[in-house]
Amino acid sequence: MKQRTIKNTIEFEGKGIHTGVYTKMKLIPAKENTGILFRRTELKDQPYIEANVDNVISTNRSTNLKNEATSINTVEHILASITGSSIDNVIIEMDNIEVPILDGSAKDFTSLIEETGYVEQNANKKIFEIKRKIMYTGDNGEEFIAEPNESFSIITHIDYNSQALPAQSAELLKLSDFKHQISESRTFCFLHELEMLLENNLIKGGDVNNAIVIVEDEITEEKKNFLSNIFKKKNIGMNVGILNNLTLRYQNEPARHKLLDVLGDLTLLGSSIKGKITVTKPGHTNNVKFTKKLKNIMEEERRNSSPHINFKKQPLYNQQKIKNILPHREPFLLIDEIREIGPDFIIGVKFVNKKEEYFKGHFPGEPVMPGVLQLETMAQAGGVLILNTVNNPEEYLTYFLKIDNAKFKQKVVPGDILIFRLDLISPIRRGLCHMHGKGFVNNQLVVEADLLAQITKK
Repeated sequence: MKQRTIKNTIEFEGKGIHTGVYTKMKLIPAKENTGILFRRTELKDQPYIEANVDNVISTNRSTNLKNEATSINTVEHILASITGSSIDNVIIEMDNIEVPILDGSAKDFTSLIEETGYVEQNANKKIFEIKRKIMYTGDNGEEFIAEPNESFSIITHIDYNSQALPAQSAELLKLSDFKHQISESRTFCFLHELEMLLENNLIKGGDVNNAIVIVEDEITEEKKNFLSNIFKKKNIGMNVGILNNLTLRYQNEPARHKLLDVLGDLTLLGSSIKGKITVTKPGHTNNVKFTKKLKNIMEEERRNSSPHINFKKQPLYNQQKIKNILPHREPFLLIDEIREIGPDFIIGVKFVNKKEEYFKGHFPGEPVMPGVLQLETMAQAGGVLILNTVNNPEEYLTYFLKIDNAKFKQKVVPGDILIFRLDLISPIRRGLCHMHGKGFVNNQLVVEADLLAQITKK
């Protein structure tokens, strides 16, 4: 499966439900392996923030992101639309802090994404395959289960112990059903929650048209007048437990919306999921905790398994293109191919050739690739990752500052294909790059180390 981005720029605008601020938003096509990035265009330097579970700062009634440069609020609906449309790479430009609530669902986002269409890209889709049962339980009966499955699916169960909102379930058996089965489901809350939110100066952009308000008791005239003044709407009323005679789009619309939220929060994993997700009593706080647990497992598996490479396809960079980035030349240019580059990782390949000069002396009759050259090859792949972040990389040199925790597990001999994956330990700052690298032969770990390097201008 290939990564996808949208064909053309898409524009939205509207109020944020909690802050009430008016935001203009654009979805812009992005190159492969970009992922989903938010950008605050009204701020100095127009900073980016990645849609990543590690950037979640709060989950009070919505999922909110923050990094050192900026923040974005209420991201779950737009993220659900992007994932529900099988889009991998997109930049979301916003001129304010909160994503517009629109009608309280993901309908308009999803419809315009589908109308615009997508472009298939060269890189493979990032997929986290659930290989065993994974469980997370909250403190109040919340339960999240991920299980192996041939495709991606979600089932949600909600139960608020309320006569006005009986226990109900919803399911999404394949992503292609998202638009017609889930995207139109609107956010909801109980009237007593609404009053609490109003008292705490929240939902400044909410009204009775972009949220389902569930009423468990009779509404007094005094309360009707209060709500009419807040929402600037006359004749506030109730019909079958729903405020203002709002008609449900589905009998189980609340359960469907909770599924929508789960999908949006799972998008923060940064990878598509192959597996079945079953959630009981979902909510943003536990959705995010479950996503973090999945991410920890995914990263551990990724660190300890060899990257899959289809050698029938052309590499991202062959050695000639690598020369446009690295200053190394024969006989010391050791890395042969770069297969994939992400914002925080790189995958490279070394074809261990029996004709390489060092095999003459290491060792005669028993050729073994020296460990120091394995580390050097790994470091050269890391150098491409660092230099890929600067303009005019040919003007820079890369120097080792430190090698830690180097381990050599097995011999590397002529004929082996040595596959490296390096991941950033911390963000690149001031030309310093701290990486953890692993090398694999035939899916077996043969070498690993922590590397610290620095780039400087020639």
